[in-house]
Amino acid sequence: MNDKTYNGWTNYATWRVNLEIFDGFDPYDNFSDDQRHMQDNLAGYLKDYTEEIMYQSGGGDGNLAVDYALAFLQDVNWHEIAKHMIADYAEVAE
Repeated sequence: MNDKTYNGWTNYATWRVNLEIFDGFDPYDNFSDDQRHMQDNLAGYLKDYTEEIMYQSGGGDGNLAVDYALAFLQDVNWHEIAKHMIADYAEVAE
């Protein structure tokens, strides 16, 4: 069996993106929607947000570093990060 989990997350990519990009990120400050669809919509928003950061910091399309970063991001479990954010926010709001 090939276990790719990392520090309780789906994999290293998911753990690292959550830690380095979304630590302290409040989904309700940056995104609001019907709670029923929040997780799916938030996951897409987080993916788009992160890809935009890669493009801005790496110089855009065709840059080798951007291409590698985007390849790394394909392994991220965006729904897991969104679910974690929503759960953290609910804990703080209590």
